[in-house]
Amino acid sequence: MIFRKILVTGGAGFIGSNFVRYLLKNSKFSRQRRDPEGIHQKSLHSGEIRNSKLKVINLDKLTYSGNLENLRDVESDSRYKFVRGDICDKRVVFDIAKGCDAMINFAAESHVDRSIRDSTEFIRTNIFGTQTLLEAAKKYRVRRFIQISTDEVYGSIHRGCFREDSPLLPNSPYAASKAAADLLARSYFITHKLPVIVVRSSNNFGPYQYPEKIIPLFITNAMENRRVPLYADGRNEREWLYVLDNCDAISHVLHFGRDGQIYNIGSGDGFKNIDLTMRILRILGKDKRLIKFVKDRPGHDRRYALDFIKITRLGWRPRYKFEDALNETVLWYKENAGWWKRLKKRKEQKFW
Repeated sequence: MIFRKILVTGGAGFIGSNFVRYLLKNSKFSRQRRDPEGIHQKSLHSGEIRNSKLKVINLDKLTYSGNLENLRDVESDSRYKFVRGDICDKRVVFDIAKGCDAMINFAAESHVDRSIRDSTEFIRTNIFGTQTLLEAAKKYRVRRFIQISTDEVYGSIHRGCFREDSPLLPNSPYAASKAAADLLARSYFITHKLPVIVVRSSNNFGPYQYPEKIIPLFITNAMENRRVPLYADGRNEREWLYVLDNCDAISHVLHFGRDGQIYNIGSGDGFKNIDLTMRILRILGKDKRLIKFVKDRPGHDRRYALDFIKITRLGWRPRYKFEDALNETVLWYKENAGWWKRLKKRKEQKFW
């Protein structure tokens, strides 16, 4: 399936900006293509897509985590257009969605700790905003609507992996708002025959991630010889996915996925937070005495893990090795200190 005009919401955020750049750089790809980063295995894409007339519209409200510097390298690309706006604003959304044949919704409030302090904006953006986008997609009969979700909607799992048909048992207001959006998207497929697909990825990391999340927070704090705050005993476990692998998977689902389906996107690279922290400190040559164990957050999920066999049947596999990707991520934050230092100077933010 080839798309000429794609609306990406939340495209100035971490995953969204990486995906916008991915679309613009990969409007033509084949079974085997060389990665400009040069650190992955061979691509397993089947077939070939040529899309020389691609147009990408980025709709972003530019909240605290939205940053146009994330896309400075593509802002002059004639195929790209940025529009500042709120996905809850029906007038803006309907005006921009007209003529688009695909919509991909990255726009979301996503920080669990913030949702615990106040869930109001999470409910507004993640649920009402998604509903506004779905209505626009229905009116203009888009050919594909991708709802970007998270493994957190499943809750915590002691052993094994969550499948796409696992029950939704979210344990934070953030996760609950995303689960609600997933169900709303499904209802539009069932009721209105809207061509919706939901993707649920494991924890992402990589360039341009806002430094309130664990990997960029720990990298940047350690670089400044500041303490790295580790919840409880540090044994909570997460599955880590390099952001460019996630972009590759989402693009794959966009072109080859089946309407009405859910696809988990994982890597199989699961680590306890304490082990992840030690890896980061070793790369940076820092002492483990920088670790500061802090009081656990309420409702903290113990372990996430995804069964992602279903998406591999479409021909996708994660291509980046975790160690290589983590080293590349640390290097990016070293080489782009100006980017993250400006963010960490904001008085209203708390970075320990």
